[in-house]
Amino acid sequence: MVPATRRDFLKGAAALAAATVTLPRSAPAEQAKGGSAMKFAICNETFFDLKWPQEKIFDFAAECGYQGVEVAPFTLNTDVTKIPAAERTRLRKAADAAGIEVCGLHWILSKTEGFNLTTDDKDVRKKTSVYLGELARLCRELGGGVMIFGSPMQRSRPQSMSLVQAYENAAATLTDAIPVLEETKVKILMEPLSPWETNFLLDAHSGVHLAKMVDSPQVGMMIDCKAMWAMEPEPIPDVIRRYKDWFGHFHANDPNLQGPGFGELDFVPIFEALREVNYDKWVSVEVFDYTPGPEKLAIDSINYMKECLAKVS
Repeated sequence: MVPATRRDFLKGAAALAAATVTLPRSAPAEQAKGGSAMKFAICNETFFDLKWPQEKIFDFAAECGYQGVEVAPFTLNTDVTKIPAAERTRLRKAADAAGIEVCGLHWILSKTEGFNLTTDDKDVRKKTSVYLGELARLCRELGGGVMIFGSPMQRSRPQSMSLVQAYENAAATLTDAIPVLEETKVKILMEPLSPWETNFLLDAHSGVHLAKMVDSPQVGMMIDCKAMWAMEPEPIPDVIRRYKDWFGHFHANDPNLQGPGFGELDFVPIFEALREVNYDKWVSVEVFDYTPGPEKLAIDSINYMKECLAKVS
């Protein structure tokens, strides 16, 4: 049986917790006034149910105005070691031809078996470290520089395990992957998630704590709007300011699991904070509820973000 994806898990958790599209021609993302340029990306899994080839995803993203695409490895193969060199080269060339950068990987352990970050089983941890290295090689060959470690089921600790032990095991697993991360110049960024998804790394402070334990520039953390809204004790803009020196990637979404602008979360203060801290990396749209339709989600999300960015003084 294939394990459920994080999308499946979140849609179920949201339930418990609770057209015709005209494609516009869009200019590249503008530089925020008085600050550094942010780059917009979208996750390729958004289009997974449409069964589009990757080339079409790259082309469509570029037409919408995105500069990058974030790739979920399982959309290519559930075992990345089986992706041949020729296919990796073809995908890189397709992205280049579309004017798109593969900014990195996410859902890196989705639909895999036998991996876990925090387990006491040293063989499993070693296997996980080795596979993280294989993912880093794929990431670099596609042109990416970051791997977002969400993967809630593959990092959750047993209920009987102390949090201290979970941190020690996670740090050891990540440390073993550092030689390949250094070789490929790829970073693993830990993603804080909600307790509906996992019981390990639930806020930005926890992500920083683990990164400090590993003590390598190749391991850091990132932040996600949905998760911050659920778990952080302060507003999202304040989280951005507090952890400005730590987060290396940003997921844009609404707490309703759809894209920016599809719910009530106001992104103007968020972009104001990102501009204030001179954030110049990726703002990547990550969606879990595709009810409005993938194309509409892609188009309206970037248009809304550009509207918000234009309001930032």
